[in-house]
Amino acid sequence: MTEKELRKKAMALPLNPGVYIMKNKDKKIIYIGKAKALKNRVSSYFGSHSNHSLKVIRMVENVDDFDYILCDTEFEALVLECSLIKQHMPKYNILLKDDKGYNYIKVTKGEFPRISACFRMDDENADYIGPFISTFSVKKAVEETLKIYKLPTCNKKFPRDYGKSRPCLNGFMGLCSAPCAARITKEEYQQNVADAVAFLKGGSAKAVKDMKAKMQEYSENLEFEKAAKLRDRIRAIKNLEEKQKVVSINVPEEDVFALVNSNKKACFDVIRFRNGRLTDSEHWLIDSVDDVATARFELIERYYSIREGIPSRIAVDGEIEEEELLCEYLEKQRGKKVEFIHPQKGEHLAIVNMCVKNANEHLAQQQGRLGKEMAALEELAQLLGLDKPPEYIESYDISHTFGADNVAGMVVFHNGRPMKKAYKRFSIKGFDGQNDVGSMNEVLTRRFKHYYEDDDDSTFKILPDLILLDGGEPQVNAVLPVIKEMNLNVPVFGMVKDSKHRTRAIAFGGGEIEINSKRNVFTLVSVIQEEVHRFAITYHHKKHRKTSFSSSLTKIEGIGEKKAKLLMKEFKTIGNIKNADISELSKVKGISEKDAQRIKNFYS
Repeated sequence: MTEKELRKKAMALPLNPGVYIMKNKDKKIIYIGKAKALKNRVSSYFGSHSNHSLKVIRMVENVDDFDYILCDTEFEALVLECSLIKQHMPKYNILLKDDKGYNYIKVTKGEFPRISACFRMDDENADYIGPFISTFSVKKAVEETLKIYKLPTCNKKFPRDYGKSRPCLNGFMGLCSAPCAARITKEEYQQNVADAVAFLKGGSAKAVKDMKAKMQEYSENLEFEKAAKLRDRIRAIKNLEEKQKVVSINVPEEDVFALVNSNKKACFDVIRFRNGRLTDSEHWLIDSVDDVATARFELIERYYSIREGIPSRIAVDGEIEEEELLCEYLEKQRGKKVEFIHPQKGEHLAIVNMCVKNANEHLAQQQGRLGKEMAALEELAQLLGLDKPPEYIESYDISHTFGADNVAGMVVFHNGRPMKKAYKRFSIKGFDGQNDVGSMNEVLTRRFKHYYEDDDDSTFKILPDLILLDGGEPQVNAVLPVIKEMNLNVPVFGMVKDSKHRTRAIAFGGGEIEINSKRNVFTLVSVIQEEVHRFAITYHHKKHRKTSFSSSLTKIEGIGEKKAKLLMKEFKTIGNIKNADISELSKVKGISEKDAQRIKNFYS
């Protein structure tokens, strides 16, 4: 069917709750959705695509027909939608892929066994502990066990490398027994591995009990060195337990979700607590979402369709569309009450913030950014009311000397970092004299003319997600009409300094927003403001210096601005011109011997 035919069919649907099933030309199901009113929801796909994401547009392009199933309630539609998605796994429904397999702890055989985490049993010359479901738990267990029993984590192979090198930093810090430096015998090493395996199989409580009994035995036999080693092991286990308490909550079970969204990608992060302790952590990198609240609904529903164990309490980092409906659905799946919480303070807020930080870090790594930069952009977006973190920021500053040599600098920050290849300089042409507001209006007008007129390879063709002007409300008000006249939708704010020229606030058309209490935002905006000021003033000094040089030359009879520029281009500095002889001066195109004689007389 054509899109026109599909819309006509959609307009004939009833206004009842139900499930709609999109199919391609091969009759394969590519998307399944639910709706309060089928007619309104399905017809919105066909027609104008101005409010649709790229993903939805691609899906609609592949739709050849659709079916629908009427339901009595929206809840019934949700249950049916989830069931059908699990059954058919449509291409455009799968936000989260269930790629979590079983995990094992691998113990190699030989004179110097090694312990590691792995995903499959593919080595006949090794023993395995498992399977386990949680990748996070297995990795943490192996990491901490290697520390407690001081086993190597390096790539050296033993016995080949035994006693052949100096210990690494772990050896110097006492975190490794350093077989590479022969600090431990083969028999002692094997015993440490055996104890570590017993610890992994039996748990810390049993291991500590056995070690205490053995330590008592060594003490009675006056084997104090062996007793001291066990004492240190017990202390290491106790320290590990204390560390685990830092990431714990005072409830039996809770899952924590965070969704961090950027222009191209988003990260969905999950932290799970059982018996008050962190037991699992996962994240998914997905395409950027248009509606974060709707995405939270879909992601959480999808998560519990691929993971077991719905807890009594679920903490989230923001609003969920139709939260009551999702809660009702999860309660039916669990068979008990489920509560969504939106923490505002205390330990639960700290855990949610930790989840957000993890998501920022994963997203930053994927996009080549540092986590702190991503966090700053996320915080800036929330502070300014932007839909997404501003990936591409342009900043402008005006520089002059008492109204002379007016220039402007434009700097670009991409993903929180300077993008110097996109920096631009502007020489103010519209007027002379001191007028920062008028200068800013002229510069932004010229900038966006380039946006419409330049070739595609120009960085001017990139539309910024945010514009920051050096200045307050007057500068912002001077630029807003330009944005409106150019038919653009770019947020514009000013950067306001205090009496000591330090950034203190962000200005908008109707006032100011204090940023001193927002550390990440304060640091980012301060760096941007300092960089654009440096860039603008450097250009101004360069132009002012050239103007000064040119003006001294133009005082010479017969030397106008054109000749002065030719001389400066050839000799670079006034000093070189002073030291040049008449023959050298007259070699410059346009400079006669008479002109050269006048120049020598002027500077003599």
